[in-house]
Amino acid sequence: MNYYNEIKNKLIDNEIYTKTKDYSKERHKVITYFEIGRLLNKAGGKYGEKIIDKYSEKLVIEVGKKYNKRTLFRMKQFYTIFSNEKVSPFATQLTWSHYTELLPIRDYNKILYYLTISINQNLSRNNLRNKIKNKEYERLNKNTKNKLVNNEPTTIVDLIKNPITIKNNNYNLISEKILQKLILENIESFLEELGNGFSFIKSEYPIKLGNNYNI
Repeated sequence: MNYYNEIKNKLIDNEIYTKTKDYSKERHKVITYFEIGRLLNKAGGKYGEKIIDKYSEKLVIEVGKKYNKRTLFRMKQFYTIFSNEKVSPFATQLTWSHYTELLPIRDYNKILYYLTISINQNLSRNNLRNKIKNKEYERLNKNTKNKLVNNEPTTIVDLIKNPITIKNNNYNLISEKILQKLILENIESFLEELGNGFSFIKSEYPIKLGNNYNI
C-alpha cells in the first residue's frame, strides 16, 4: 500500500472541499485529518517513526507549506487519542482549532473534561484556551473529576472551582467593597467559576431570611 499517495490525495481533496463547501468544511477537515492520522500510524508501524519527516518534506512542496512535520505529528496524535472508544463519539463535534488546544495536554482525563465542556457549553476556541490557561480542571475536587470521567451526574456544588479566581488588575489591598466591585465588573467570568446553573439578576437583590431582608 502506498501510504504517501493516499495521504497526499486526501489532503488535496480536503483543500478542494474547503473552497467549495463552506457549511461543512470544518467537519470534513477533522474527518480527513483523523484518517490521515490513521494512515500515518500504520505507515510508522511499517516504515518507522521517521516516516513523518519524509512525508512532510514532500507534502510541503507538493500540497502546501502548512503540512509540515508538526502538523502531521498532530494528525497522528489526534488519531491516537480519539480512536479510544471513550472519546471516539466526540471526534467530529469540534473544530480542528479546538483540537490543537487539546492535543498538547498529556493527561487523558483532562482532555476528556475539556472536550466534554467544549461540546456541552458550545465553547469557542478562545474560551477553551482561557479555561485551560486558568487551570479549570486542576481546580475541581477529585470526586468531581471522577464523576466527569465516569460520566456520572454532577451537582451544582461539584462544579464550583477551588480556589475561585477573580480578575484584579488594579488593586493591591482587597476589602469587601472592592471584592464586590471586582465581581460585578467581571460577573460573567465569576459565574463561570461557579459552574453551571447560576444567573445574574442585579447587583443588589433582597433575599428574605426569616423576617428580615439581607439589605
